[in-house]
Amino acid sequence: MARVLITGSAEGLGLMAGQLLVKQGHSVTLHARNDRRAEDARAELPGADGVLVGDLLSINGIRSVAEQANDAGRFDAVLHNVGIGYREPRRIETDDGLSHLFTVNVLAPYLLTALITPPRRLVYLSSGMARGGNVDLRDPQWALRRWNGSQAYSDSKLFDLLLAFGVARRWPQVMSNSVEPGWVPTRMGGPGAPDDLHLAPVTQAWLAVSDDAAATVTAKHFYHQRQRPVPAEAHDAAAQDALLTYCADLTNVQIPDPL
Repeated sequence: MARVLITGSAEGLGLMAGQLLVKQGHSVTLHARNDRRAEDARAELPGADGVLVGDLLSINGIRSVAEQANDAGRFDAVLHNVGIGYREPRRIETDDGLSHLFTVNVLAPYLLTALITPPRRLVYLSSGMARGGNVDLRDPQWALRRWNGSQAYSDSKLFDLLLAFGVARRWPQVMSNSVEPGWVPTRMGGPGAPDDLHLAPVTQAWLAVSDDAAATVTAKHFYHQRQRPVPAEAHDAAAQDALLTYCADLTNVQIPDPL
């Protein structure tokens, strides 16, 4: 039995991954942004061990979730499922003065990775739209450019690849991979999305717990349990380090050295 934490799991793919893992006999801890959604998550998955509560829209909220996770004991796997989609019509600024989308999609998984006791496995949720992303860090907060929600989302999902592979380089003892669930009809994907919703959470769950040789790898990207190529920039060590340094400067927290 593995202990698995899934962020952004009050509904959607995170909750579905949790349901799969509980059915397989694993211990699952969910995460919700507030108490009301935590109650909803408990009702949807009564077999979960618990629900961490905290809004990942602020650095303090992210820190709180990390503290709760460490208080719960070391996890075998953490699935960084939380995310915001590409339909935001304007740039929204958080209380920390940062982009709402960047904070949830990139900074939250970065800071949780840095602060939570390292598990054996890390899984980061990316997207096929990462292929249209840009690794340029001159304006990742979209403070200087006219807002383009689709491009900001694509950038954030490419940054998630950089994060997954950069952590894999720094922590060779941890299997750190990324997942592309497909364009599925969740609240984020919309009702017209063409991919199979039931297949979308399977790869996350598989990477979290499976002993298959195909799943016990690191610095790889998957779609439906198969490795899939990513933009060359995702494997660029300098680009990975630039993102990690940028996030460290924003949060005053660095990815720790290997254990």
